[in-house]
Amino acid sequence: MSEHRVASIMCRDIPTLAPDTPIRRAIAILLDAEASVAPVIGEDGELVGVLTQKDCFRPALHASYHQEWTGQVADQMSREVVSVDVSDDVIRIAEMFLAHPHRAFPVMEGAKVVGLVRRSDVLSLLLRVG
Repeated sequence: MSEHRVASIMCRDIPTLAPDTPIRRAIAILLDAEASVAPVIGEDGELVGVLTQKDCFRPALHASYHQEWTGQVADQMSREVVSVDVSDDVIRIAEMFLAHPHRAFPVMEGAKVVGLVRRSDVLSLLLRVG
């Protein structure tokens, strides 16, 4: 199993968001991509946060109560991000999923987001090789 790296199972085609993206637009992007999370990329290309579908419930409920969409991704995103490296071992990632409540981790290559690894990606591999 130690020969399996995140690069072999991660999703490369993922939505990304900017901090100033209107939250209504961000929700539409997540839903259109059938994604539960999207990395938030700052002006310099750095990872500055993640936005999950769960993060979107507060502004969505606010909009339903007040008939008005307000705010941007930066207002709702999680700024404390747990990421993994493209060369990390899949077993390490499985252990990280046990230790954290996250459903996915951004995958980094240097300082750049190159994908996302989801719980289901790791479980699928463990099922195939186990």
